[in-house]
Amino acid sequence: MKTVEIIGYKRANLGKTEAKRLREEGMVPCVVYGGDHQIHFYAPMILFRDLVYTDEAHFALLTIEGEPEPFEAIIQDVQFHPVSEIIMHADFLQLFRGTPIKMNIPVHPVGIAPGIQQGGKLIRKVKYLQIKALPKNMPEYIEVDVSKLGLGKSIKVGELEVGEYEILNSPLVTLAGIEVPRALKGKDTEEEEEELEGEEGVEGEGGDAPAAAEAPAES
Repeated sequence: MKTVEIIGYKRANLGKTEAKRLREEGMVPCVVYGGDHQIHFYAPMILFRDLVYTDEAHFALLTIEGEPEPFEAIIQDVQFHPVSEIIMHADFLQLFRGTPIKMNIPVHPVGIAPGIQQGGKLIRKVKYLQIKALPKNMPEYIEVDVSKLGLGKSIKVGELEVGEYEILNSPLVTLAGIEVPRALKGKDTEEEEEELEGEEGVEGEGGDAPAAAEAPAES
């Protein structure tokens, strides 16, 4: 997995006023935990571009001023502004090469589904899967082969080929499917009705109805 370097500076003050000032200067208040102690720091928001705004997962190398060595970490949580969507705060978890970690890994559909060529639309139900693995075995993304999906068909988590990692999502979770367009649904219904009407017409043919029996003549 690729690594993105984040250069940070320790925070002297942890109040809301200081955090607001940092954001106004284009910085992101951060914390890294999971090691011997927590470290509160801030880093330029532009450095998060390849770590957060991407469709692949990455490790982070935290080079923090005043620390003797960089930290390998994964981004654990990111808070965004509800309107501007700028990063308000980022939490990092320090990782150790011999210890399994859990990450949300992006799902990448691959292949051309026959259902799309027939007029259907690919619907992605899940964009991320929770994966547990050693850092060396953590994938950047999970490929989902949709090349066999016809109209109305889908693929579930349990159908994926698993590598040297564990998928923590339920095997019954649907990853992607081919939606049948409303126009095609209407066409199928019309064809079924026409076939039904044709069958009824055939059953009604084959001669006149039997004549009523004559009443016996009165004596």
